[in-house]
Amino acid sequence: PVAGCTSVIGYIPGAPPPALAVRSSPGSRQIQLWHFILELLQKEEFRHVIAWQQGEYGEFVIKDPDEVARLWGRRKCKPQMNYDKLSRALRYYYNKRILHKTKGKRFTYKFDFSHLLLLLWDPRSLCRPPGMPSQRL
Repeated sequence: PVAGCTSVIGYIPGAPPPALAVRSSPGSRQIQLWHFILELLQKEEFRHVIAWQQGEYGEFVIKDPDEVARLWGRRKCKPQMNYDKLSRALRYYYNKRILHKTKGKRFTYKFDFSHLLLLLWDPRSLCRPPGMPSQRL
């Protein structure tokens, strides 16, 4: 593990597969919203704000939209962040098939982990010896 980084993936019902284990520095502003949401979902201290839906793989509910927006704004150093802006950013992920809104359920979304894995997968990683860094083309 890298110093200052924390793994956010543990086995929790509805959580993503281990291949999506994401690591980031707690104060990093270089983070995608979907990654930030996964971080919140993995931490017990935020279960009152956002949580996995029981029985639905990849589905989560935002219990306190204003607090999630405030946390996201704090992370990105954007104090004017609100849920309208955050939900607009979430809608951007619909076309990318990273997540979608669950019909008929307020503030409920579902990750498409299989598609997210494909987006993150680097086939060149299969062709290099362990420990050798990836080279960008």
